[in-house]
Formats: sequence, structure tokens, C-alpha cells
Amino acid sequence: MNDLSGAVWHKSTRSGGNGGDCVEVAANLPRVVAIRDSKNRNGAALVFSRAEWREFVEGVKAGDF
Repeated sequence: MNDLSGAVWHKSTRSGGNGGDCVEVAANLPRVVAIRDSKNRNGAALVFSRAEWREFVEGVKAGDF
């Protein structure tokens, strides 16, 4: 299990202030990147290795999704 107690969460600047569907990302952790639902901050978080996250971001930029 990963310790997320030191996570610094960031919401996209493109996210509106209307309480819509948003995710928050914590990229400051040593070996992982964590993702959570901004409306359920005490809920579960998805945790990815840095390599997995990098591949995902590259796929998004390339229009794969």
C-alpha cells in the first residue's frame, strides 16, 4: 500500500468552479502518481507508477483516447 499522506493534490486549471466532474492529481510522491475524485477526497485513490502515468499522458497528447 502506498502512503499518500504527503500528497499535494492539484486540480486542473481547466476545471470549472461549478462542482463538475473533476479529478485531482498528486505528482509530488517519490515513485508514484495518485489520482482521486475531487468530489470524494476521502475516497479511494488510483495509484500509478511514474512510467505508467507518463505513458498515459503521452497517449492523451497523441489523441489515443
